[in-house]
Amino acid sequence: LWIGCSDSRVDPERITGSKAGEIFVQRNIGNIVPTHDWNFATVLEYAVNHLKVGDIVICGHSDCGAIKALDHESDDAYIPLWLNNAKEAKLRVACRMPVPQTPEEENIWRRLVEIENVGLQLEHLRTYPPVMAAEKEGRVRLHGLYFDLATGELKKIF
Repeated sequence: LWIGCSDSRVDPERITGSKAGEIFVQRNIGNIVPTHDWNFATVLEYAVNHLKVGDIVICGHSDCGAIKALDHESDDAYIPLWLNNAKEAKLRVACRMPVPQTPEEENIWRRLVEIENVGLQLEHLRTYPPVMAAEKEGRVRLHGLYFDLATGELKKIF
């Protein structure tokens, strides 16, 4: 199961060299695993219990609009609510690093939040009963990946 961002620049088949139909995919803004979501729970349950996937990947990426949006107030009704599932990643980075003062520092800061968000979403993933049971029984492995849009490099980070 591939859990990734809706960003069209991060096409799972293209960046992994897979063919259509080889990867079961769930995409959303910010590669988020919401903490309580029936749609998401259904995807996980189906993937783990019926498709018998052996690996679940959460893939973040550079230049993520969702992570950028964490820094801005919004008048939108739904986007801020969705992004609440990623705010903790920003807070964790803020505890380790001072607020960026230059554009270069801001780019480093944002990349760290993008990476931290992958780890946070892995934590969220482990709260879903089908995943908890499958991981405990050794039926599924969880992975955190990060795709660099500039270089095309896909790295395992968790």
